[in-house]
Amino acid sequence: MADHPRTPAHDNGRPVDEQLADLRTRIDTVDQQLLALLNQRAQLAQAVGEVKKIDSSPVFRPDREAQVIDGLKAGNSGPIRSDSIAPIWREIMSACRSLEARLRVAFLGPVGTFSEQAALDYFGSSVDAMACPSIDEVFRATVTGSANFGVVPVENSTEGVVARSLDLLLQSPLTIIGETSLLVTHNLLSKKPQREGIKIVCAHPQALAQCQGWLSQNLPDAERRPVSSNAEGARLASQDDSIAALASARAASQYGLHVVQTAVQDEALNRTRFVVVTQTDKIPPAAPTGHDCTSLIVSVSNRPGAVHDLLAPLKRHGVSMTRFESRPARSGQWEYVFYMDLAGHPAQDNVAAAMDELRAQCLFFKVLGTYPLDVH
Repeated sequence: MADHPRTPAHDNGRPVDEQLADLRTRIDTVDQQLLALLNQRAQLAQAVGEVKKIDSSPVFRPDREAQVIDGLKAGNSGPIRSDSIAPIWREIMSACRSLEARLRVAFLGPVGTFSEQAALDYFGSSVDAMACPSIDEVFRATVTGSANFGVVPVENSTEGVVARSLDLLLQSPLTIIGETSLLVTHNLLSKKPQREGIKIVCAHPQALAQCQGWLSQNLPDAERRPVSSNAEGARLASQDDSIAALASARAASQYGLHVVQTAVQDEALNRTRFVVVTQTDKIPPAAPTGHDCTSLIVSVSNRPGAVHDLLAPLKRHGVSMTRFESRPARSGQWEYVFYMDLAGHPAQDNVAAAMDELRAQCLFFKVLGTYPLDVH
């Protein structure tokens, strides 16, 4: 039977300070054991890296990492909560992965944006994070190979899709290999600790829209000035007492600002979904994990019932569609393309059959990627 530390309630009346000292000594011992085991894991990861060099296998396999986390969660007996396992092991895997190669990850900058947080949440902190001035630059860095991966926002639960990201997914040769989502909390940041004197609020247009109710009630006379990112707004606020920003607590720390008011977004459960993109030939197709998403872009002829017919193969083969968005095809002919997320993996017979039927009836059909869903 394992030797569990005694709790104060069952320690025969020993003074609390003695009990704490004993427990802390035991924790220190376990920490040293954990460190030794982590170093053993790192050595095994290095050995895996040497084997991968033989056939030039990629360093990062999101499907494999998802399977590792799934296995740990399935075997967890507590008291650590299962939803705490993923962030812990992502950092462990990130540190071990960096011994094989240091990944370069592009994100919408500057430093302090939610995009940076999404990139670090997904890859762990043992990467070289590259801040880009625009979503276009994230795609460009990834296409040219300046970055191994790019992380871009695609959808917000309050304001809907990020149109530029969807347009670039259509135009670029990149593949989606993963996704992550963040609970987005917008804070009012300023050089001063109070709202008085704020004349301008700077933020990304999405953030301004997500906080318009609070701004109208609490800063009705302040100009709302859209900028390229929330972190850019924080940078501007750090230079001018009359400017405030809507940004993360991370941005406040980065730019030396006060958090004047926390959580000023109009919707409490405000989430943003990000996708991870890379060059198609840099990573093999993902193996099924049991919780996968397949993203498509399609277009159909302009005829009555054409969009309805898109859905028929999905119903026929029992495939769920989790997202459906339309965007102008930019052809000048009032034509549209449709972005679809299907629940499942093409290795599943019903998903493959549905996709084959869809492909046969579409004028344009592009698979953006198949990847594990962010369920952690």
